[in-house]
Amino acid sequence: MTTTKTKITELLGVKYPILQGGMAWIAEHTLASAVTNAGGCGIIAGGSAPIDYLREQIRLTKQAVGDKPFGVNIMLMSPNAEELAKLVIEEGVPFVTTGAGNPGKFMAAWKEAGIKVIPVVPSVALAKRMERSGADAVIAEGTESGGHIGENTTMCLVPQVVDAVSIPVIAAGGIADGRGIAASLMLGAQGVQVGTRFLAAEECQIHSTYKELVVKAKDTDSIVTGRSTGHPCRSVKTRFAKNLAAGEFNGSITPDEFEELTLGSLRKAVQDGNLEEGSFLCGAIAGMVNEVKPAKDIIEEMFTRAEEVLGR
Repeated sequence: MTTTKTKITELLGVKYPILQGGMAWIAEHTLASAVTNAGGCGIIAGGSAPIDYLREQIRLTKQAVGDKPFGVNIMLMSPNAEELAKLVIEEGVPFVTTGAGNPGKFMAAWKEAGIKVIPVVPSVALAKRMERSGADAVIAEGTESGGHIGENTTMCLVPQVVDAVSIPVIAAGGIADGRGIAASLMLGAQGVQVGTRFLAAEECQIHSTYKELVVKAKDTDSIVTGRSTGHPCRSVKTRFAKNLAAGEFNGSITPDEFEELTLGSLRKAVQDGNLEEGSFLCGAIAGMVNEVKPAKDIIEEMFTRAEEVLGR
C-alpha cells in the first residue's frame, strides 16, 4: 500500500494527500505556499477577513506556487461568506474547503468555475448531504481537532463516513505524525488534514508565545470551552481558558458574557501572544508536537514514517 497515491492526490493533483487546516487568523499565504510547494495542499483561511486582504493573500500564494494547487477555507457563518464565494471564482482558486454550515447554495457556481469543493463534516448525515449537493470529497473531522469541534472522535467518525459516501474522505483531528496518517488510511480515508502540527512550522506566522505553548504542551494540556454557547472550541489550557471553563461550569459566566469575553480572543493569541485574553486554539495532539521545523520537513517526515508503518 502506498501513502502517496490516493484518490485525493488524483483529485487535487498533488504529491502527498495532505491538506493544511484552514485555521482562522493563522493560515495565510506564507504557510499555505510552503505546504503547497512541499507537495501538499496549502489552504488560506477566509474567516471574516476583509475581501481585499484575502484577494492579496490569494495572489501572493499564486506567485509563490505557480500552477500548483492551493485552497481557501470559507466559514459559511461568516458575514462575508457570499463575497468570499464570489472571490474564489474571480481569482480562480483550485479548491475550497467549507466549515460551519452547508455550501449548497454556492455549489453550482463553484462547480461551473471548475473549483473543487471539500466540506468539513462532523457527522455521517452531513457527509451524505454534501455528497448529494455535489461535493468532490469530504473532510471527516473528529473532536480531537483544534478550534470548533463536533462530539464524535476521528477513530469513530472516519470509518462511518467512509461507509456512508462514495466520494473520497479525508481524515482530520488528532493527526500529527506518520502513524496518524497510516491509521487514517487503514480506516478508509484517502488523505488527511493537519492543523496543529503546522502551528510549529517555521513558516507559520503566529506569535512566538503561541508557538511555544504548542511545542511545550503535554498530553493533558488541551481544554474545551464554549459548550454553554453551543459552539464548543478546543484550545491550549491557559489560565484564561481554565477560568472560562470554570465560569461556564458553575454558571458564573452566562453564554452572553462568554461570547463577550472571547470576542477577538483568537486574534489576541495569534498576533499579540496575549496570555491574559487570548484563545490559543490547538488540537489534543499538541503533546506530540515538540519542535519547530520547515513545513517541507514536517510533511516528508510524516509520509516516510507512514510508509514504514504500512510496510510492516
